[in-house]
Order: sequence, then structure tokens, then C-alpha cells
Amino acid sequence: MIAHLAAALALFVSAAPAAQSTADLRLPGTNGMTYREQKGDPVRLAAYGLGTKRTYLRTPAGNAFTWEKSLSEVSVAPGGSLTAGVPAAYRSGYDALVVTDRATGRTTTIRTVKRPLTASYASWSRDGKRVALTVEQKVRGAWQVLGFTVVDVAARQARTVRISGLSPKAGFWWSPDGNLVARHGTGLRVYRPSDGAVLRTYAGAGLPTGPEDAYSPSGRRLATWCPARFTEPICLVDAATGTIARRVPARPEAVFGWWDESHLIAVMTQGNTRRLAVIDFSGKVTRVLAGVPAATWDSDLWLSFTRAKPRES
Repeated sequence: MIAHLAAALALFVSAAPAAQSTADLRLPGTNGMTYREQKGDPVRLAAYGLGTKRTYLRTPAGNAFTWEKSLSEVSVAPGGSLTAGVPAAYRSGYDALVVTDRATGRTTTIRTVKRPLTASYASWSRDGKRVALTVEQKVRGAWQVLGFTVVDVAARQARTVRISGLSPKAGFWWSPDGNLVARHGTGLRVYRPSDGAVLRTYAGAGLPTGPEDAYSPSGRRLATWCPARFTEPICLVDAATGTIARRVPARPEAVFGWWDESHLIAVMTQGNTRRLAVIDFSGKVTRVLAGVPAATWDSDLWLSFTRAKPRES
């Protein structure tokens, strides 16, 4: 599996509002890291992990996190009713996706790819009906991305599409309109999930801040790492035109998606310390969510947030 899920997983900022008005959530396995949650937060911390070695999932209606020993990663669907986890080991020679109904606890295991391929980085579509996974294989000691797998959760079926010439660090995630996006050159490329056909390319728009959902809640903008021609680290790309609409002067070590339409979730440094924080487009920290111990960060910390499922029109 890919070793560094911290900058990649998560996968998708996609569940219910916090159960209490305020809560300090202790995160097991993180050397004392505490997440500070408030009533009305637009997103909710749903899962986190340390690389592929330890994955923690928040209980459905509480503020506790449990170690999912059999999973290398887990992601909660928009609306919070389902989880999608990737097993820590092959099952009968296959990688798989484990989908769990949080209300009943019933689990469905769906085969994805055959060994030695892996399918990881679970990304939920915004309607909560499909999961995309990035397919890889180790070639001469290095992981190479070969394509993607799309899992239809209701049908319990997985379809894998191979694409030639992908970046070794490509990771697939959903666009708001139900297509798949991955890094390409110094920008992004959008693919049709049924067959991998290229639908559009955001040339020179910068690389995604991670293979989680880099689109804003409205879908109007994308967050990228700015191309080298700019001094600012973060760029906001107009999703309709592909042009860079704004540049953010903050210098985070990682971005874990969008907080709301005008703020990002980022890991910022202050002196010798790191903080998980909300930042605005001027680069200012508007709220500190947690301190991040050095040992925890060095263990490939990743964080996965959930957002309420959009209403169907």
C-alpha cells in the first residue's frame, strides 16, 4: 500500500453536526493530541490514522474513536450512514472494500483488484452512492498508479479502469458532478468514471493539495499547490474556466480540504510547533483545531472530515 496517507488520503471532506455544543476530543494513539470541536462547525472529524498502520474511526453517535485493527484506512460517506474501509491485508488473494452500515453494523465486503495490485485512497462521491479507489502496483521497488476502481455500493460491484501514462503520485477523487480527477503534469485532469476517457485538463493550474476532494463545498473552486511561477503556496482555481482566481500566502505543511467556502483546513507551523488550523484566504489562522505533536506528524498523520450530504434536487 502507499506509505504516506497523510498527504493523500482522506480522503473526501464529506455526516451529522456535532452532538454537543463544545467538545475536546482526545485522539488515541497520537501522543495526546486533542481536537477542539464546536457546535455549528461545518465539518466533523470522522476518522484519522497514522499511515497504514493505525486507523481510527469515530463512533456513530459519540465523541470516541476506536482503532480499526483490520483496516489500513477508512472513510465516512456524506451523511454519515456508511463507512468504506480498505483491509490491511489481501483476502483470498484480492484487495477489497469493506462497506459498513453504521446503524445496523452490517458489513459487506466487495472485491476490487487481484494481488499484486492494490486499490486504496477511498473517495466517496458527493451523493454517497459510489467509492473511487486508486489502483497501484509496485514496479521495481516503487509504487506506480495504473488506474482506478469504482465501487457501486448498492449493487456491490467494482469496476477497474486502467489508464496509461499516469503520474506515479496520481490519486483519484470525485468532482462534484460525478467524474474523477487526478494530478496530470503541472495541473489536473478529469476522467469519465465508466471508461477513463479524458473529459478536460486543467493545464498548469497546480497540483492538488492532496487526493482528497479539493473542490470547495459549492464546487466552484479547487485548491491546488501553486505552480512554480508564483510565490504564494496555495492557489484557488475557478472550476469552470481552469484559471487561477486567487492565491493564498499561507505556507502550510498539508491541507486537509475545505472548512467552508472561504476557509481551508491546514497544518501550520509556529516556531517549533505544528497546529491543525482553519485559515482564510489571506493566510490568517482564524481558529486552532488541535496541536500536532512532532512524533505524531512524523508517523504520517492523516485526517478525514465529513460534511452533511447535499440534498438531491
